[in-house]
Amino acid sequence: MVDLGTIRAPLFVPAHRPDRFAKAARAGADAVILDLEDAVPREAKDTARAALSRDFTDLPVIVRINPPGTPWHASDLAAVRALSADAVMLPKSDDPAVVSSVHDILDRRVPILALIETAWGLARARDIAGLPGVARLAFGSVDFCADLGCAHLREVLLPARHALVLAARLAGIPAPIDGVTTALGDPAVTRDDAAHARDLGMTGKLCIHPKQVDEVKRAFAPSKADLDWARRVLASGDGAVAVDGAMVDEPVRLRARAILAAAPEDGEPLA
Repeated sequence: MVDLGTIRAPLFVPAHRPDRFAKAARAGADAVILDLEDAVPREAKDTARAALSRDFTDLPVIVRINPPGTPWHASDLAAVRALSADAVMLPKSDDPAVVSSVHDILDRRVPILALIETAWGLARARDIAGLPGVARLAFGSVDFCADLGCAHLREVLLPARHALVLAARLAGIPAPIDGVTTALGDPAVTRDDAAHARDLGMTGKLCIHPKQVDEVKRAFAPSKADLDWARRVLASGDGAVAVDGAMVDEPVRLRARAILAAAPEDGEPLA
């Protein structure tokens, strides 16, 4: 089974565009999300569902279905079962009972990425995160702002992001995946947004364009300075000592171990 907790930069691709599937898989993402929902026009829903495939890549294949209550939801679930997708992304994950019913319909074999994108979803995020079958939370920040009528600004969304990180931690599941950066003109904006999410405790970010993938991966990979600091901390011995003029004790060593664990396999930073 795929470890969904290690996914940092999953890339959306419209499911009615199978000509783009392989290109998305080659973009450097660590998972491909075949989207049946927002990226697909109403008149192309059936076409998108019929085009679902997983033979174009060895990467994890996730399917974002249409939400409960829409005309396409039941057929989407049937298609996910037939595909044996690595996970299903469930939009409008608002009601724990509905999330559980989706898991049951999928024979309790397909993990759920619960997309939190409404006030109700955020209010129930702790309950949803603790459900059997929920592998991870993801933040649908654009829809969340539309639901609340608020601006899609970092300072406005700070409490919501923090609440999702806390919900995941209390449930004992991997930290959440942050929502998309809609600005495509400057890749540095994506990297800055991803770094902000990382600093809040999130460990991934949804990508909507191939050129965002490397920026997200760079933001979540430890820097050379981070790795050097972590190595110095762990070389300092036990007990309370000073490293670089700051006190180091066991909680600081836990942080240092986490930084080294997040490093690329060759131990070197991406930037």
